[in-house]
Amino acid sequence: MLSWVIPVAFALVTAAVAMNFWRLIRGPSLPDRILALDTLYVNTIALLVLLGIHLASALYFEAALLIALMGFVGTVALCKYLLRGDIIE
Repeated sequence: MLSWVIPVAFALVTAAVAMNFWRLIRGPSLPDRILALDTLYVNTIALLVLLGIHLASALYFEAALLIALMGFVGTVALCKYLLRGDIIE
């Protein structure tokens, strides 16, 4: 069952990444683009986890953890810049 579920999941998450790129480029406002970038991080993490399951390698899970950390920090910094105009007080 896992032999056909993983490719279907890859296809669906790849479609979600394509839609995120579309929203990132065509977003009507800056908050929409920040939200699209945050969702893009989450979808990238999902792709890495799926690849780690498919290849049975723990290295991809560690990379997903690093991307999650950097995505969170980046989203917080962008939101702080959007609200206050500066990142460091």
